[in-house]
Amino acid sequence: MDETYEDRSLHEECGVFGIYGSPEAAEMTYYGLHSMQHRGQEGCGIVTADENGELFCQKGEGLVHEVFDEARIARLRGDMAIGHVRYATTGADVLENVQPFLFRHGTGDFALAHNGNLVNYVELRAMLESTGSLFQTSSDSEILAHLIKKTPAGNSRPRIYNLIDALKQIEGAFAFLVMTANRIYACRDSNGLRPLSIGRLDNGGYVVASETCAFDVIGATFVRDVAPGEIVTIDRHGLRSSFFATECRHAMCAMEYVYFSRPDSDLEGCNVHSYRKESGRILFSEAPADADIVVGVPDSSLSAAMGYAEAGGLPYEMGLIKSKYVGRTFIEPSQALRDKGVRMKLSAVKSVVSGRRVVLIDDSIVRGTTSMRIVRMLREAGASEVHVRIASAPLRNPCFYGVDIKSKDELISARKSVEEVRTMIEADSLAFLSEEGMMAAGRCSDLCLACFDGKYPTALHGQDTR
Repeated sequence: MDETYEDRSLHEECGVFGIYGSPEAAEMTYYGLHSMQHRGQEGCGIVTADENGELFCQKGEGLVHEVFDEARIARLRGDMAIGHVRYATTGADVLENVQPFLFRHGTGDFALAHNGNLVNYVELRAMLESTGSLFQTSSDSEILAHLIKKTPAGNSRPRIYNLIDALKQIEGAFAFLVMTANRIYACRDSNGLRPLSIGRLDNGGYVVASETCAFDVIGATFVRDVAPGEIVTIDRHGLRSSFFATECRHAMCAMEYVYFSRPDSDLEGCNVHSYRKESGRILFSEAPADADIVVGVPDSSLSAAMGYAEAGGLPYEMGLIKSKYVGRTFIEPSQALRDKGVRMKLSAVKSVVSGRRVVLIDDSIVRGTTSMRIVRMLREAGASEVHVRIASAPLRNPCFYGVDIKSKDELISARKSVEEVRTMIEADSLAFLSEEGMMAAGRCSDLCLACFDGKYPTALHGQDTR
């Protein structure tokens, strides 16, 4: 992987959106997905269902506005829909893996969309293939569809029991939306690792999304979160609740607060911007710096930088500017110019940082190469000192729940001490927020900190933690 500005970015697998009871279901889903574009830029799709129970699908590789135009949206008929934006962590980046998946079956067509990662995917796929299942994709998400349909012949029990049986067999992090001809099921894993919220439309319809920012863009009102281990059924009867798990906990992935989610989203009653700002305040109390100004790395670190500046009585300055016009891909620089790749994304404001002692706030350090380049950039712009403060604990462990950290080799803090990392990134000082500070920032009693502390909330089924 080339060490450009993109290397500093962690990626999460996806975002899901569903809507029931809107004559503009496809358009609403388009806008909902667009608001969650930050959760996945590789592909997106929408499946709708009309009053006759017929399902329609449109999807493609690329950004939401690249895949959908007026003509494609017009083909999506009906007042019910689910949609998906994708970043691949399991399964190749190809069109066949773009969701939602639409399945044609003699007992009724259905579609599903998934945010997260299943840790027992390999075992389940092998078991299903041994009993005759034929997989159409390399995505772990397809597992659920096969498990749902592994029902004894002639069994006429309500479909939700098939879903409950299927969900009991999968482990890991997931927020699933399953849509049949006349209803939507919203399902969340028993640890609550991935977010999933329910909203209400003015006309009485319902929406469900990975982030509440998707409600704002379509004028929906937040109702509640889907609880860990819960299945919420949405149909003409309204909302109904069932549980497939008895042992449940609220262990949201900490990186949803630190990095992934939009600042205007609320996760389990905690606003993301407020969490990040409070983490900055706590970070100052834990690791103050003798400096002149505070600068945040755009965009996810700006809230923490504000909090750090307020707590320390220091000026918060816009010392780094992020370009809005660099797309997901661009002409790859030659090897000789690759070190300058970061400048295509970020530039330092010389008049702001020159001659100043700068506290640089970032949300995390992954490989460290981009942190080093940003420090160098500030020094070249005239900063007399650069003190780096990280609004999360050191990343030391791989993640198996939908964050693209596959091994410790990708994480500089897994093999170097804080002082060694400081030396490598060429900062005057370096400090990280404590794990206790991360919990306190959200007034949380429980978060998944596995990529920080190595305490995984599920069995790992042979995953390599080295």
